[in-house]
Amino acid sequence: MYTRRCSSCRYLDAVFVICVFYISIYSVHQVEGIEVLTSSELEAVNGTDVRLKCTFKSTHPLSEESVSVSWSFRPLGKMSEESIFLYHGHAYPPQDGKFKDHAVWSGNVMKGDASITLQNVQSSFNGTYSCQVRNTPDFQGFAGEISLRVVQKGKSRCCDTCLKNHLLTLLNPYGSGGEG
Repeated sequence: MYTRRCSSCRYLDAVFVICVFYISIYSVHQVEGIEVLTSSELEAVNGTDVRLKCTFKSTHPLSEESVSVSWSFRPLGKMSEESIFLYHGHAYPPQDGKFKDHAVWSGNVMKGDASITLQNVQSSFNGTYSCQVRNTPDFQGFAGEISLRVVQKGKSRCCDTCLKNHLLTLLNPYGSGGEG
C-alpha cells in the first residue's frame, strides 16, 4: 500500500540523492598526473649532435627506482613508432638499428630531466620523437613530442640573403630612401 508523503519530505529525499551523488563523485580516488615538457621543433645540421630536451614535473618524490623514461621515434610520413631509448635506474641505449651508437642518455631524473642526445645526426633521423616519463604512482600524462629536422650544412630555413634583408628592414624601416 502506497503512503502519501508530504512535499517537504519529497524535497529532502531529492536533496539526499543529490548529496549522495556529489559525495560519490568527489570521493573517487584521482590518479595524479605527471607533466612532461619539450620544445615542439628542433633543427640540426647533418653530422652534428643535438640534445632532445625533455623535462618533467611530478607530484610524488623522485627516485632512481621509481622513474622510468622511454623515447620513441616516428619517421616523417609514417604512422608507426619504434622504441629507441629506455631509462630505468640506468640507461638502456639501443643495441641495434639506426640509433645504435647515436642515442645517448644526457638527463638526470633526480633533477626532472629525461633528455637524450643524438650524436652525428643523419637525414634519416628526420621525424617526431616522443618522450614518455613515469614516476610511480604518477602514470597519467601526455608524452612530450619534438619534431626534428636535419638539414645539410649551409642549408638552414633562412638563407643568408633573407637574414640580411630582414636586418636591413629593421635598421631602416622606411626603405632605401630613408624618408618617411
